[in-house]
Amino acid sequence: MLLSEQAYQKIDRELAKFPADQRQSAIMAALAIAQEEKGWLPTDIIEDVAKYIGVPPIAVQEVATFYNMFDVAPVGTHKIAVCTNLPCALRDGERAGDYLKRKLGVDYRETTADGRFTLIEGECMGACGDSPVVIVNNKHMCVRMTEQKLDALIDTLKGESA
Repeated sequence: MLLSEQAYQKIDRELAKFPADQRQSAIMAALAIAQEEKGWLPTDIIEDVAKYIGVPPIAVQEVATFYNMFDVAPVGTHKIAVCTNLPCALRDGERAGDYLKRKLGVDYRETTADGRFTLIEGECMGACGDSPVVIVNNKHMCVRMTEQKLDALIDTLKGESA
């Protein structure tokens, strides 16, 4: 077993929500639990989750690679997803992304040399009217992100990872 006992207990709670013949329904929750603990989802963790749930590893791999909230490669301490879908792109989403690229010195799907930040393009975050929108570490949504607000966000995150 590659995860902590607490992680498997959390997965067990997710599995209990579904009938025994629908264990695959817990894949997303199990991956989120594993990623929270490990920081990303290497192949051995994906295979371990599949074995634990009792589904083929390819079923878990497909979910892990389809949704951009799951990381199948190492990421920085802080993953910043910028919505660049059309509504956000038209309302400065692309400008916010370009600003972060310059500020952090990375392109999308890259991590800063110090390992603090990974920048990605995110899919629709459901807040088109509040664009530009970013989500930090799949949990914290930030809206109407001006350059000043992006600067403040980066400064805050730098303080957290110092």
